[in-house]
Amino acid sequence: MLQIYKSAESGFLNELTLKTLEKGAWINIIDPTPYELKVVADLTEVEPDFLRSALDDEERSHTDVEEGSIMVLTNVPVVVGEESYDTLPLAIILTAEYIITVCLDETPVMAEFNERTAKLFRTYKRTQFLFQILYKSATYYLKYLRQINKISDEIEEMLRTSMKNREILRLLELQKALTYFNAALRSNGAVLDKLLRLRSGQQPILKMYEEDEDLLEDVIIENKQAREMVEMYSQILSRLTGTFSSIISNNLNMVMKFLAAMTIILAIPTLISGLFGMNVPVPFGEDIHGFIYVILIACCFSAASAYVLWHRDMF
Repeated sequence: MLQIYKSAESGFLNELTLKTLEKGAWINIIDPTPYELKVVADLTEVEPDFLRSALDDEERSHTDVEEGSIMVLTNVPVVVGEESYDTLPLAIILTAEYIITVCLDETPVMAEFNERTAKLFRTYKRTQFLFQILYKSATYYLKYLRQINKISDEIEEMLRTSMKNREILRLLELQKALTYFNAALRSNGAVLDKLLRLRSGQQPILKMYEEDEDLLEDVIIENKQAREMVEMYSQILSRLTGTFSSIISNNLNMVMKFLAAMTIILAIPTLISGLFGMNVPVPFGEDIHGFIYVILIACCFSAASAYVLWHRDMF
């Protein structure tokens, strides 16, 4: 899918086509076809490898500079299930006239830049728009981390009374998401540090004004905060998983101990009734109340066994 927008001076977002492409436009490419990539590469004179870099979902964040363009590849967070999170590479390419974004799928980060929020960004302010995208990505990391923390608290409450593996598996899914986030935030941090070192004198395409540098510093702070939260939540979830695995195992041992005690108690009446049921002369064999006596004996022995086992903390 290929979308082209350009901010008007009034703050509205105008949609353009390839035929009406203007300087200062934003070309948004989602899951492109080879034909779309070729057309955009020809019109903007961007290195085709820049456009294809975000199509590898395992691509790490990095920055490439070619004559006439800069490519910033960052990993943005996405939700892939009810409690499953992942990251996707997003390529942001700046040329002298355009800003181009390429991603394999629609993401919440890029969805924030639309007609409703058009007054908050300008497509022709390419450097500022780049940093706004990076800032929005960092805020979504923080948002999803708070969601993960809330889910982990709910799972913790369930694990206090549950002996099922489902909650443990949910915790493992959250740990996997934190691992993805940690790797993405580390590589994103390296990209941000490199961008901070760039100055307009060294790279004319990436023109930074004072407000742009302030915005970039805010992005770095948000990214650092997200990394710290990821590390903290990873440690908490790791310890929580280990603790509740032990609790579940201990609960299972208690159940097995209870069942063993009940087996012993129930085996005594079976043993006694089996002895008195042998086809040989036995006590109370001729007594009309013999059955009652046998029942009483079995109950007495079972009660005595239950008392002993209870004192040994088998219940």
